Amino acid sequence: MSKSTLTRRGLLKTSAVAGAGLATPTVFGGAAWSAGHTGFTNAPEGSTVTLGFNVPQTGPYADEGADELRAYELAVEHLNGDGDGGMLPTFSSKVLDGTGIMGKKVEYVTGDTQTKSDAARASARSMIEKDGAIMITGGSSSGVAVAVQALCQEAGVIFMAGLTHSNDTTGKDKKANGFRHFFNSYMSGAALAPVLAANYGTDRKAYHLTADYNWGYTTEQAIKESTEAIGWETVNTVLTPLTQTDFSSYIAPVLQSGADVLVLNHYGGNMVNSLTNAVQFGLREAQANGKNFEIVVPLYSRLMAKGAGANVKGIFGSTNWHWSLPDEGSQAFTRSFGTKYGFPPSQAAHTCYVQTLLYADAVQRAGSFNPCAVVEALEGFEFDGLGNGPTLYRAEDHQCFKDVLVVKGKENPTSEFDLLEIVEITPVEQVTYAPDHPQFAGGALGTCNPGA
Repeated sequence: MSKSTLTRRGLLKTSAVAGAGLATPTVFGGAAWSAGHTGFTNAPEGSTVTLGFNVPQTGPYADEGADELRAYELAVEHLNGDGDGGMLPTFSSKVLDGTGIMGKKVEYVTGDTQTKSDAARASARSMIEKDGAIMITGGSSSGVAVAVQALCQEAGVIFMAGLTHSNDTTGKDKKANGFRHFFNSYMSGAALAPVLAANYGTDRKAYHLTADYNWGYTTEQAIKESTEAIGWETVNTVLTPLTQTDFSSYIAPVLQSGADVLVLNHYGGNMVNSLTNAVQFGLREAQANGKNFEIVVPLYSRLMAKGAGANVKGIFGSTNWHWSLPDEGSQAFTRSFGTKYGFPPSQAAHTCYVQTLLYADAVQRAGSFNPCAVVEALEGFEFDGLGNGPTLYRAEDHQCFKDVLVVKGKENPTSEFDLLEIVEITPVEQVTYAPDHPQFAGGALGTCNPGA
């Protein structure tokens, strides 16, 4: 991606690199950081460096978390020179050579977020205080991501977000020490709306069921605004608890609402259960307002499609990445992951693997583990070869900008993994927005905190 192209897209870095904030994090006692301090938190002094992988090993997003952990373990293997190297040969940056990070062997510790913000913060804190983790990554919930990102900002370590789709992560809750590779709610709306208009028309009435936390709120807003812009009417929006497993009581009123589209702003096990209930109630065979009733799932994953089975056939959604992409990087990762684990990776696995490589690469290019050096190396960084085409880490909000996939459930899958069909690769220009877009209003990136 040329700089002239990025300039036309309005994506080039336009602000100076944030300066290093020097305040000691107030939530951590001085004793916790007394050992090994050389100017920043957990500066590695021996022959190894420790990363913290904080994923949901229990709770409604546990399937995603298990796949994330597989990807992290694979990334460590490749960084240390084991295995087939995965995406290292396809990555446009060529500074990683299989000798670890800055010559230090990569080790890791893990934690269980339980898909709960308090639990996620506690496990991240333990990794930093007790295990000396210099970077924290992971999560499959935006509530968790926002909470852990704030903790990492206070502690003076880098947070490389895993699967987090809420606008808030790089919107009102953005932090200088945090970076997101995954796409967001706005991008899903911008990519999906034209496809929905082409397939379902512009005279539609939508009913939203929405997970009751920050990801659900911003996804509902993004899909609502993008579909209303093409002429759809929003009939009702209803919040559902993240802990809900039976959505029958929420599905029952939909057919009497006057709606002819149900939008499920649900993810993971929530989406599997709510879609299953919707099919059981006959929504897929129903008609309303003289039209076939339709269901939309704004954020899809292969794991969700597998869980929902035949219920996903023909249902549109968006995704950050898919294992069937033909580019060299995607195929290298899919081959490496499949050889190790026996099945293709999910989008959660992909983004977590990539984030680990991007952190290691930034350290290597900066010549330092200092978080502020890493921030400077990542802000405005352009790269390719990691499965999403030319990509930019925008300096103003630490959000990655790249093409977005619109998918639908395959009508005739050829295997238990071949469940989603890519119907459109939405170009980055269509999903790009200004840093001060209203859906991302509030909050300030602030300055890097090295923690010392």
